[in-house]
Amino acid sequence: MQSAYTVLILLTLVSVSKLAGRLLPIPLPLVQIGAGALLAWPNLGLHVVLNPELFLFLFLPPLLFVDGWRMPKRELWRLRGPVLTLAVGLVLFTVIGAGYFIHWILPTIPLPVAFALAAVLSPTDAVAVSAITQGRLPKPLMHMLQGEALLNDASGLVTFKFALAAAITGVFSLTDASITFFLVALGGLAVGVALSWLLGRLRMWMIARGWDDPATHVVFMLLLPFAAYVLAERLGVSGILSAVAAGMMQSWLDLLPRQTSTRLLNRSVWSLLEFAFNGLIFLLLGLQLPDIIKAVVSHESSLWPTLAYRCLDVIAIFAVLVLLRFVWVQSTWRGVGKIRRWSGKPELALLPTARSCWLLTLGGVRGAVTLAGVMSVPLLISPGASFPERDLLIFIAAGVILMSLVSACIALPWLLRGVDRGPDEALEQEVQETWKLTAEAAIHALEAEDVAVPGAAPDAAQAAMAAELKGRLMAEYREELESYNDTAEARALAQQMDQLERRLRLTALRAQRLELYSLHRKHLVGDDVVRKVLGELDMSEANLGQG
Repeated sequence: MQSAYTVLILLTLVSVSKLAGRLLPIPLPLVQIGAGALLAWPNLGLHVVLNPELFLFLFLPPLLFVDGWRMPKRELWRLRGPVLTLAVGLVLFTVIGAGYFIHWILPTIPLPVAFALAAVLSPTDAVAVSAITQGRLPKPLMHMLQGEALLNDASGLVTFKFALAAAITGVFSLTDASITFFLVALGGLAVGVALSWLLGRLRMWMIARGWDDPATHVVFMLLLPFAAYVLAERLGVSGILSAVAAGMMQSWLDLLPRQTSTRLLNRSVWSLLEFAFNGLIFLLLGLQLPDIIKAVVSHESSLWPTLAYRCLDVIAIFAVLVLLRFVWVQSTWRGVGKIRRWSGKPELALLPTARSCWLLTLGGVRGAVTLAGVMSVPLLISPGASFPERDLLIFIAAGVILMSLVSACIALPWLLRGVDRGPDEALEQEVQETWKLTAEAAIHALEAEDVAVPGAAPDAAQAAMAAELKGRLMAEYREELESYNDTAEARALAQQMDQLERRLRLTALRAQRLELYSLHRKHLVGDDVVRKVLGELDMSEANLGQG
């Protein structure tokens, strides 16, 4: 029962921290970390022991899955050059540069372990940046950070696992590691895509037989990231990349027919889970802080001098991470610009000014994935031998997360002063054009629809009323029917007209949805537009009720 009470307390605290975050001028992650630390205070004494493997399995697959699902694919493809340099090149640059620096400043940390720590410090958290900037960050920069956060979660954690394996076994070959890395990465992607596709085929088979209960389909999709992760790990490939690939594939399968209620329920459930899991991770970080600090200074004779030195180590490591990121962003961004000019491609949407480079540098906030990764470090390196400096690794990772959040809270609003994004005119224009095209498709579908009243004998008066109703729906798509008198004959006729109206509205809505899918397949509209328009179409269809 104690575990159940602890879970309920944490979930309650996640909700309360959200309300407190609205009142305090502090980003939500910092509020949750502070709340966790307060709850772990000796007077309250809430203590949570984390199993590293269980922590990794519970939190990472669903968070990576939902990131892959919601990432705008068209924008990711357009910015693939800058995003790949940040998500892959910068990770390797950080692992090498920061790894050697960590080993130099803290010789007690073996070099492979230092590389592992640098790798787990590489993933960034675009959700935290969005909470800090509150939508004021220019769209191209936000898309770069989102794409980087999605891909470097995978590249950083895969590199972390390789470095961890080298630290445990003591064996490392760059050639073998490089080949294995690509095989593991490609295998993970293939497993995620294949499993998500198979689930889509299963759901289509169920829908064709009338088994379209939303709760059943949503449960299948909730289990998908865990299944993709476990299956990939069992096959010896990357479970992390498998979860990401399953999420990206799911954004296409989300467009299955006859799934209006399922989509509405699925979005609500995943929004709830994402909020709860992110909040729990930062709360758990706060809960672990007292134990982390005690573990770091437990072998030292003096508390405060040791803690001060460790904090200085964290500051130095964070400064090196920022410096490496700025150097990489400044050099590669200008390099990408020159390559695009040389190949005749248009310039990037955002020029590499000093402000944009610093925004992209300080926007690399560390968050939930870094914490989940470092918490997965095993307790023992071999039977009877503790993992070297595990407590110090967790202390450094927690310190870097806190410093990145605090520095972003201070610097990003200052850098964004005078930046007035205003309404996103390009997105609004694309949404309006999409509505126009889907409305035209609805009118064409109504023009071709048979207006005969099902189950009714041919009658000239009824046919005229049906034609009138059809014309009104085409002219005023959302207008309600005029009221009828309450005679038995009029009620029966009104019921028939109501059924016909619902059928015509469904025909028009589904024609709009098919046109939207067609535009999406042809890459004429982006994922943001599809999500917005499809959400409104689903709500309109849900309002019609069951037939």
